[in-house]
Amino acid sequence: GSLVAEVLACSGKLGKESLGARVRRLSRREEVCTMIYKRYSEFLPSMQSTEELMLRVDQVSGNIDALRAGIENEVQRDVNVAVAEFTELKQQLERDTQVLSALKKLQEFDRAMKEHRTALLEKKYIAAAQQLEKARSSLRNLKSCKGSELKILRALGTELTVQTQNVLFHLEEEWQKLIVWQLPHSKGAPESSVEAVVQSELHLHTVPSKEEEVSSPPVVSLLQAFAVLGELHSRLKTFGQLLLKYILKPLISYPSLQPLTEKRPGVFILRFKSEESALDQSSPMEVFDKIKLIFEVLHKYLLNVPLEQPGEDRKDGRVTLTELLGDLIWEELSDCLIQNCLVNSIPTNSSKLEQYTEVIKSTEEFEKALKNMQFLKGDTTDLLKYARNVNSHFANKKCQDVIAAARNLMTSEIHNTVKITPDSRVALPQLPHPGSGDHLKMQKPSTLLHDSPVNLENEPKLSQYTFCLPTCRISSSVEQLMELVYQTLLEATGSTDQCCVQLFYSVRRTFQLFCEVVPTYHKESLQKFPQLAAIHHNNCMYLAHHLLTLGHQFRYQTTTMLSNEAASFVDLVPAFRRLGMECIKAQMRVQREEILERLSNARNFSNMDDEENFHAANKAIRQILHQLKRLGQVWQDVLPVNVYCKAMGTLLNTALAEIVTRIVALEDISAEDADRLHSLCKIMVDEGPQVFTPLPEKEENKKYQEEVPVYVKKWMTFKELMIILQANLQEIVDQWADGKGPLAAAFSVAEVKSLIRALFQNTERRAAALAKIK
Repeated sequence: GSLVAEVLACSGKLGKESLGARVRRLSRREEVCTMIYKRYSEFLPSMQSTEELMLRVDQVSGNIDALRAGIENEVQRDVNVAVAEFTELKQQLERDTQVLSALKKLQEFDRAMKEHRTALLEKKYIAAAQQLEKARSSLRNLKSCKGSELKILRALGTELTVQTQNVLFHLEEEWQKLIVWQLPHSKGAPESSVEAVVQSELHLHTVPSKEEEVSSPPVVSLLQAFAVLGELHSRLKTFGQLLLKYILKPLISYPSLQPLTEKRPGVFILRFKSEESALDQSSPMEVFDKIKLIFEVLHKYLLNVPLEQPGEDRKDGRVTLTELLGDLIWEELSDCLIQNCLVNSIPTNSSKLEQYTEVIKSTEEFEKALKNMQFLKGDTTDLLKYARNVNSHFANKKCQDVIAAARNLMTSEIHNTVKITPDSRVALPQLPHPGSGDHLKMQKPSTLLHDSPVNLENEPKLSQYTFCLPTCRISSSVEQLMELVYQTLLEATGSTDQCCVQLFYSVRRTFQLFCEVVPTYHKESLQKFPQLAAIHHNNCMYLAHHLLTLGHQFRYQTTTMLSNEAASFVDLVPAFRRLGMECIKAQMRVQREEILERLSNARNFSNMDDEENFHAANKAIRQILHQLKRLGQVWQDVLPVNVYCKAMGTLLNTALAEIVTRIVALEDISAEDADRLHSLCKIMVDEGPQVFTPLPEKEENKKYQEEVPVYVKKWMTFKELMIILQANLQEIVDQWADGKGPLAAAFSVAEVKSLIRALFQNTERRAAALAKIK
């Protein structure tokens, strides 16, 4: 009815709408309403059940709150009490466990100490040592426990130390019974001398007799006990040092010592005897045989003992006593063998290098024997490497010997001289003919210098002495030095490339050493003695002369490295020439200073009419002539003639030039003064040439005395001065000859005028003469 009413109500508004459409819309609304009602009827029971469930949840929640409150108030308190009790019980259990563990360790320590004492009384040293180690381990564990601060631990540690020292004392006693050293107690001879070694003996009681088998422990037991206690290393080190000091090193150092062995019941004795030996040093083969004998004895009667060594990185954990001793002493022993045996066996001549293969073979056999005895381990030791590297050691030793020999020659006396002439030759040894044919054949040294004439056809030929050193005297030590150099270079030509290079440069170092050593070592003598200065000058020139061709002579006989224009000594020539010239010039300066000092006492040659002044001037002249004559005798037959004449001419020229300068400087010369000055000058002119005596034969010196003007520049000037002192004004003017005469060549215008004013009074004639001097 409501729908109909609504339809009718809406019919007015929807006048335009058809009736069928309105009916369909109303039908759909009715369907929706029906569906809503149905859904509501279904929802209502669910809502009711939900309300009931909410009521139940509220009840459960109230119960839970009540239960929580009960737990918090009553159960939590009981739980806390239970936890506290559990913690206390746990701590008590831990303390009890620690105490129990400590008691067990104490029990183990006590048991180990008891067993140790029992084993020690029975002389079971290995067991005693092992029990001590167990006790030490137990004590170590006790100390590592937390809270273990018992006072008894200190007492236990003390007891352990006492027992350890006690067993070591017993072991040491037994060791000393097994190994007996009888050493010399004499204070007179050194401990390592031949006399002391001969008195030394080593007794090895390693095989006990039947009566001692019970009381004396075997060597294995004794050494194993040392190893367990960690004392084997120190005992072996002490034994090794005694072995080196009293047996091994003396056998290496003294060729007269021979080892002797003697075997008695229960003991093996090793002693020595001294036999006279013509050699200062033993050959390596002999030394190796002696050392090998010692080790064979020790290996057989003492060292061939297998031991269990704690801490050794081995599969079986075992090591022999020989290995341990070898590790301790081999390095020092091999160094001694190298320094005192192999070094001395290095050949000093390349021709003996082939024989050294015996030494290398002997060294290999020696090491092989030691390895068989397990004394050595590894492939190659420093000893064998040193022996195999003989070429390098030969070169080093040869170079050292050359430098040492050269230095001895350089520091020897200079005044021992030999005479060198253009025909002199350096005596050179002949090298053995190389059997392999690999080396170039050696030329004779004389042919290298002089026996290769050059055909110049129709060209003017030079004298055979053109490039030769002039006759002079050199130190015999320098001649020997040059022979040493040639010998060394000849040795280098027959050596290996490496040795050749080393020897070549050792020769260069020898010459460089000469430039450093001789001027320094002989400095005072060279400054003090003119003859030594002249000899040193000759020495330097002699060496420089040989250095010019030394490298060329051996250029094609040396190794390829040196053949390519490297083997030269020419660069050293200027240094040697400069060294010689500086020495002779320094001596010339000393002589010049003495001449000038003597002339300073001549009172400037003034007032010669005064007897004192004339006597002083005459004395100065005589002293200078005496000095030059003495110097001439000292240098006679020492310096080359040309050098001698130049040196003496320079010194005489110094004296004449100083005299001329002093006389020309005079302002007034009386007639008497002029006569006396002339007499003094005449002494110089008459006796001056007599200082030129380069040769011992007087007749041969006349030639050089006549050539005085050649060596004395002021000689003609001095003679012109003598003429002026005795000439009149006209003669002086004639000597001048309008500046073209001999006087003009000797003196300047000012000097001639000064002499005229000093000699002649101021007159018209003097004025006229002065006017002509221009």
